Amino acid sequence: MTETVVDVSMAQADVLSNILQGLSEAQKRLPGKLLWDENGSDLFERICASADYYPTRTEIALLTQVSAEIAPSIGSCVTIVEFGSGASRKIRTLLDALDRPARYIALDISGDYLDAAIAGLAPSYPGVHMIPVHADYTTPVQVPVDLSGTTVLGFFPGTSIGNFLPDDAKRFLERARATLGPSRFLVGADPTRDVASLMRAYGNADGLMPAFHINLLTRLNREFDADLDSDNFHHTVQVHHDPFRVEAHLVARTSAIYRLGGTAIRFRAGESILTDVSYKYSPDEFQALAREAGWYPERVWLDPQGLFSLHLLQT
Repeated sequence: MTETVVDVSMAQADVLSNILQGLSEAQKRLPGKLLWDENGSDLFERICASADYYPTRTEIALLTQVSAEIAPSIGSCVTIVEFGSGASRKIRTLLDALDRPARYIALDISGDYLDAAIAGLAPSYPGVHMIPVHADYTTPVQVPVDLSGTTVLGFFPGTSIGNFLPDDAKRFLERARATLGPSRFLVGADPTRDVASLMRAYGNADGLMPAFHINLLTRLNREFDADLDSDNFHHTVQVHHDPFRVEAHLVARTSAIYRLGGTAIRFRAGESILTDVSYKYSPDEFQALAREAGWYPERVWLDPQGLFSLHLLQT
């Protein structure tokens, strides 16, 4: 059973305003959410299958173990709310493990991609009411059903919590608590500190990661009346410490002036746009962040190589 919900993402004018603000800063930056158009989502699904990209395969192996362990404590007829559901692949592991799940509410910023993912998922789970919500989960989101009096499990897999600046990650966890109400929340986090592994995963991923970030410029040209020359930019990553994070940049090869939404954007040769960031949290660091946001860390699982962790939080 599926239900299509009206798009509640930001208006295009607000998005353009955010873009221009970011490109006017000393370190030019673009909202990471813009990576996730339909083509970007497709590219990232291919990245997840790359031999270089360790997080997805490590998480899925861990999630299989975790789902079987938490299912008895969650109970039956649960409503699952997934933030940033993407292709809705990982949710299958939870749906298979839980006892008669009642509803699956999938929140994602890429509406067409979300609708296609739910259309592919729904036939496998005819007893689950599936509700796709086209929404930007980096802003406050109210789901279109009443969750009070029901068992609720939030789900935020992958390394997406690391894509927020630390203060924004705290605010996201606070907003998620408001969205979910009394609930549990299963959140993925990446504690990896091995620089070589990070450079392979975020810098290459079989050549797909550069294409994923360059696609952002293509989207700006298509949706925001820009004339950015993607051939004049190359993708690079940097590993920083204190706090530990990976940054993705698009670097201008030569100086140039481009137009975006009627505004001139100047680049010097070698000047970069920060397109994404991935903060790496040890289990203790993430639990401290969760507590600051009003969650109680109930349990944590860490894969044997220390490459990925899953945290079960509760209100």
